[in-house]
Amino acid sequence: MNIAVIGTGYVGLVTGTCFAETGNEVICVDIDKVKVEKIKNGIVPIYEPGLDILVERNIKVGRLKFTVDLNEAVRKSEVIFLSLPTPQDEDGSADLKYILNVADEIGKLFSSEPNIGYKIIVDKSTVPVGTSDKVRIVVKKHAPEFDFDVASNPEFLREGMAVDDFMKPERVIIGTSNEKTRELLAHLYEPFIRSGNPIYFMDERSAEVTKYAANSFLATKISFMNEIANLCELVGAEVDKVRIGIGSDSRIGKRFLFPGIGYGGSCFPKDVIALVNTANENNYNFKILQSVIEVNSNQASMFIAKIRNHFNGNIKDKHFAVWGLAFKPNTDDVREAPSIKIINGLLDNGASISAYDPEAKETTLAVLGNKIEYAESSYLALASADALIIVTEWNEFRTPDFIKIKSLLKEPVIFDGRNLYDPDKMKENNFTYYSVGRVPVKKISN
Repeated sequence: MNIAVIGTGYVGLVTGTCFAETGNEVICVDIDKVKVEKIKNGIVPIYEPGLDILVERNIKVGRLKFTVDLNEAVRKSEVIFLSLPTPQDEDGSADLKYILNVADEIGKLFSSEPNIGYKIIVDKSTVPVGTSDKVRIVVKKHAPEFDFDVASNPEFLREGMAVDDFMKPERVIIGTSNEKTRELLAHLYEPFIRSGNPIYFMDERSAEVTKYAANSFLATKISFMNEIANLCELVGAEVDKVRIGIGSDSRIGKRFLFPGIGYGGSCFPKDVIALVNTANENNYNFKILQSVIEVNSNQASMFIAKIRNHFNGNIKDKHFAVWGLAFKPNTDDVREAPSIKIINGLLDNGASISAYDPEAKETTLAVLGNKIEYAESSYLALASADALIIVTEWNEFRTPDFIKIKSLLKEPVIFDGRNLYDPDKMKENNFTYYSVGRVPVKKISN
């Protein structure tokens, strides 16, 4: 099948590459000429394990092409995926200007070339309910007689696992009321569901809500567990034991029950706010999600307070080592990352920072610039620091050399925002150790 993917961001590049990997002819479109040339030469602009290999392979065999010519890509393709940004607008809603601008251009092409065949426009971006209708209206404004359809096919890609998620999806959601569109998209996704995982067909509006509902529910689980962790600290309970106890209930499940310093990234923060905004527009008070937003916002502040309390409320001129900048491991994404909130909070209180992340140095530089130092390794970040702060649970942080850590820090103090270490082992190593939802470990004075 001939496919166009408009937008070569995170979702677009993964989508186009994975469709090419199963034998389709894919043209990816972006307005950024420099970016397009880089990808043509095999330079992938995002860090996603395994993606660079697939991009290189499919470019080499000619199934994956990149262009800045939108009309060329649409003209040659049966299915056109819109994988464009939907940033948060000032009122919290999703800004659809990029999607609707492209829809306008597609409509003009349909009007000028009415005999290029049936086309399916697919909203792959995360979009609010009613977007498919808006895209259809914009296209029909220019080409009222053209034979086309608009469908919704939300993505469920985890950063760091996106290639696996696309190639072996737990489910595929397709929103369409058109039988021809249903048959074509079912055929397109057939290679990805050979193990028996389902395609769920539904109307376009239900598909649009499904994406927001899924992300908002996962964000709710995270925030609920963070609230439980905060309560555990007050009453002397151990959140790890609580997590195991409730996670064994099949109605609850084990995933997304790990407490920490809040969720981040490009999806959860924006999508939760957008769903609340949709509710507000329809005169519905979505109380649960409003609380989720508040809890998540407070979690980083509470962690900063924990650090300040250890130093008797004054961290002016203190120097901290930070391990982890990306909002989660296996990505270089720092959008809405807890690290940025925590670092800015520490800087505002007069502290200095030396940070290390295996992949997110350049993306953090774009946000924080030279406000902090960037170390070339985890241990180099520790030199003469007053404490170590762990923000992202990269695998390389899980079993460090604690003797070496102790020798590099001024005092053996660790603030662990991801509960990577066993408090009993930290006690054996004579660290002062603060984590989330667990009783602090205090260093025994010599």
